[in-house]
Amino acid sequence: MIVGVGIDVVDVARFVDTLHRVPALRTRLFTPEEQEMPETSLAARFAAKEAIAKALGAPAGMSWQDATVRRVAGAQPVVEVSGTVAAAAAAAGVDRFHLSISHDAGIASAVVVAERD
Repeated sequence: MIVGVGIDVVDVARFVDTLHRVPALRTRLFTPEEQEMPETSLAARFAAKEAIAKALGAPAGMSWQDATVRRVAGAQPVVEVSGTVAAAAAAAGVDRFHLSISHDAGIASAVVVAERD
């Protein structure tokens, strides 16, 4: 059963400019593993985290660090949640997330479906 759907788009150039202007954002928004990725991938992961929050109804108090998007060779990316995001997912009855993520032509986008059994 679908609990929520979230979508987000990010202007990659604007996002990268912001990262350069405010370097602390990299550590505030992304896990150590994610921080090592190219900036275009970070923009796409930011879109994914926004889409996750929207799929959960955008509850207050969630930490960006509590959602990680992992690459899986030859498969869809995987959403791993912990802490505040895991608590919001549990409160909404979410058992799993489905994620589609992309970046091309200066735009990063993500769609998330939150599902429960």
